[in-house]
Amino acid sequence: MGQKISPAEPEQHPGVATAEQGVVLLDGPDGVAIAMTPEAAEETGRRLMAAAQEAASQTSAEAHPS
Repeated sequence: MGQKISPAEPEQHPGVATAEQGVVLLDGPDGVAIAMTPEAAEETGRRLMAAAQEAASQTSAEAHPS
């Protein structure tokens, strides 16, 4: 307890999303895969877009401090 875990290097390549038999499949790096309902995939997509926008603004703010 109390150990700090060093963060992994962030993935630079996007996952691949496909639809099969009414299920959304997302394949990521290193064999990571997840199956979601269409509703879960839509909400995940919204959350990913919001987080990506926030992360992009954080990196641009760090590059150009006021």
